[in-house]
Amino acid sequence: MAKVALVTGGTRGIGEAICNTLKNKGYKVVANYGGNDQKAQEFTERTGIPAVKFDVSDFEATQTAIQQIEVDFGPVEVLINNAGITRDGTMHRMSFDNWDAVIQTNLASCFNTCKAVIDGMRARNFGRIINVGSVNGQAGQYGQVNYAAAKSGIHGFTKALALEGAGKGITVNAIAPGYVDTDMVRAVPEDVLAKIIKTIPVGRLGKPEDIANAVAFLIDDESGFITGSTLSINGGQHMY
Repeated sequence: MAKVALVTGGTRGIGEAICNTLKNKGYKVVANYGGNDQKAQEFTERTGIPAVKFDVSDFEATQTAIQQIEVDFGPVEVLINNAGITRDGTMHRMSFDNWDAVIQTNLASCFNTCKAVIDGMRARNFGRIINVGSVNGQAGQYGQVNYAAAKSGIHGFTKALALEGAGKGITVNAIAPGYVDTDMVRAVPEDVLAKIIKTIPVGRLGKPEDIANAVAFLIDDESGFITGSTLSINGGQHMY
């Protein structure tokens, strides 16, 4: 029977690539999204993958939504925490609201979703959790104290939860993408993006499929001895 895989932030960019890759590998995929209903509908029409709207930064909404997903599609055995936002600005100009929004959406959401699925995974003695961090959570980035803090927190969260899940057949790993060709990255001014690409030894932006293929590898049954790891996929930009 096909395993149910829930991908947060799954209707665009890296999330969409993950959804398509996992569907093609035989998983029953459900995509979460938080805002754009039209884009989500287009995603479902394009891929045939159901999209479920809920705010991953809202603990109660996340618990309710994932409970309903398990009623509708089956127990979530694979969880991909991919949802993320940016609210860039230097510390002296950053508002608390922009700090808090990024921490809640990018980091607290991992607690919210994992809390909703962990008991079921423990009862079944199987689970796969992938948390999407960032090269900027490893190396830092000017004007991103909120984003870098949240993504760095994901790496520590991953290691701690991996220790808790290891004896129950649950692996927990992180992926730290570098600069990937998505709408978020393409929103960077062209001259700035050109400078960034010059710092990437392979000489290009990553592709969403580069990240999706790594997710598929880490959640495979044969990858059960890999847990608590962070896989850096950044074209050699930062070797950590």
